[in-house]
Amino acid sequence: MSEATLTKQQSQTGTHEATETSVATEIDKVILGSIVAFTGVVALWSVACLMSAMFQAGGPLQLVGSYFKALAGM
Repeated sequence: MSEATLTKQQSQTGTHEATETSVATEIDKVILGSIVAFTGVVALWSVACLMSAMFQAGGPLQLVGSYFKALAGM
C-alpha cells in the first residue's frame, strides 16, 4: 500500500484598498457639519419670527400690508 499525502491549496484573491483619512479632512467635516447645523437653527428662528409677526398682524395679508406701510413711512 502506498501512502498518499493530501495537500490543500488555498488561493486568496481579494482587493486591498488603502485609504488614508487626514486630520484636515476630518476637521473640514466637523466645520461643515457645524455650519449646516447653525444654518438650520437660523432657519427655524426665522420661521418662528415670521409666524409670530403674522399672528400679531392678524394674518399674512395684513402682515404684507403693514410691511409696505412701514417701508413707505405711513
